[in-house]
Amino acid sequence: MKFHIESETGRLRDVLLCKPDYYHWIDTNAVAHATLSEGAPADPARRATQYAQLEAALIQAGVTPHYTQAEPHLPYQVYTRDSSQTSPWGPILTQLAMPQRRGEYASILNFHAQHDGLYKLTSAGTVEGGDIHIIRPGLLVIGHSGVRTNLEGATQFAGYFAAEGWETRLVPFAAHFLHLDVLVCMATPRLAVACIDVLGEPFERFLADRQIRTIRASYAEVMAMSCNLLSLGDDRVISPAHSTRLNAALRAEGVSVFDPELDEFARGGGSVHCMTMPLLRDTV
Repeated sequence: MKFHIESETGRLRDVLLCKPDYYHWIDTNAVAHATLSEGAPADPARRATQYAQLEAALIQAGVTPHYTQAEPHLPYQVYTRDSSQTSPWGPILTQLAMPQRRGEYASILNFHAQHDGLYKLTSAGTVEGGDIHIIRPGLLVIGHSGVRTNLEGATQFAGYFAAEGWETRLVPFAAHFLHLDVLVCMATPRLAVACIDVLGEPFERFLADRQIRTIRASYAEVMAMSCNLLSLGDDRVISPAHSTRLNAALRAEGVSVFDPELDEFARGGGSVHCMTMPLLRDTV
């Protein structure tokens, strides 16, 4: 089995990306809706430069990028996190909720057909990768808002892990926030960035009981996609440059931060965690 991960924080070796050749903002989430309502001008040249910064950061960190085939009618393929989820037993095809994105499944099937294939294909409700957090070996958290991931889809996906003896927790949240990875992301095995004002202190205690501390993110930071970071392993992360306060807080914790500019993508409702699907990580 070539592709597998057991955590959000093991050293990242391989990642699945999609070039933003056809990327443009579409009205599928609250952040993109606000951007489009403001009439904000898109800047394709800036977008290309920013994506190149993300690729450079991954390569500098020793990560091998792989790419799905971009298609003109699927502008949000760049957010590769949602259309699949790599598990400890191999990749799983998820069920995208929005009609504008459902066609993304084809490129995922084609990519994995050229490698070791898929472990599972979800079939109940909807479940998207941005709501799935493989916190560490033996611990899975899935968010569900009833829109992008619903309870039926989250329950089926959690069942794959529960059947293997994993602890699973389902976390409800308001659909306004799109995905759980907008509200919380793991930075290191024992440190998360999270919006506790939204997720609630019981969730913070849940993490604390498992020896995971939190850097608290504000509502404004969440809506700017500042909480949406990618752990590279070995106390390193990629976090958007506009996440200045949280990046400073991470560095104060001894975390090395790669900080490409990604605001063109954040204004569409996603950032570095959304734009990357880890394929292979070392065991923590």
